[in-house]
Amino acid sequence: MENYLYLAVNLFAISFPLIRSFESRVKFASKWYALFPAIFITAIFFLVWDHWFTVIGVWEFNPKYILGIYIFELPIEEWLFFFTVPYACMFIYEVLIYFFPKDYFKPIGKYFIIIMIPLLLLLAFINFDKMYTAVNFSVGAVALAVHWLIFKDKYMGRFLFTYLVHLIPFILCNGVLTGGLTPEPVVIYNNAENLGIRIWTVPIEDTIYSMTMLLMNVSFFEFFRKKKTIQ
Repeated sequence: MENYLYLAVNLFAISFPLIRSFESRVKFASKWYALFPAIFITAIFFLVWDHWFTVIGVWEFNPKYILGIYIFELPIEEWLFFFTVPYACMFIYEVLIYFFPKDYFKPIGKYFIIIMIPLLLLLAFINFDKMYTAVNFSVGAVALAVHWLIFKDKYMGRFLFTYLVHLIPFILCNGVLTGGLTPEPVVIYNNAENLGIRIWTVPIEDTIYSMTMLLMNVSFFEFFRKKKTIQ
């Protein structure tokens, strides 16, 4: 049964958000028109990136914990990851907006951008020999810059609140995938390509990887939502 582990993580991530998508307050299902295009576009970007890093050996997948079904060198569970996890994260995003109408983090959105972009670019530059660190931090900086150019700080506070809350399930799920509860990790990282700093068993780079994925989903989601409102 251990070969169902990665699949189980995917199902765990999406189960509660999917079940609660039809409740009468947040009405998450009514926003699928903006959500699914956002998830799909973001998934394409990350699947291409993921395939590249798998092929060049930045990470690999332990056959012990997956079904063994591959599409373009990626296990089917990895494909599912880029749909189940963003769905869960965007559910958190909408739930927080509903229960916390005031945008508490908006005042610091601008400063977050001002600090994070040069910091990520600096870390990418000084760790140019580490592929995951350099590429990941560079992409994160670009994503922040593009979001700011398009939206300024309109959604940054909401994004930050969601990002902080999502770190709890993020560490739990990624901890399972990186060997926190098993003798061997599901996703095996080449430590020569990262800083070697871990939160539990999760590489520190994953927090930026997840930040970029969440930010892209929020950006596209709000874009499509605004587009329908204008129409």
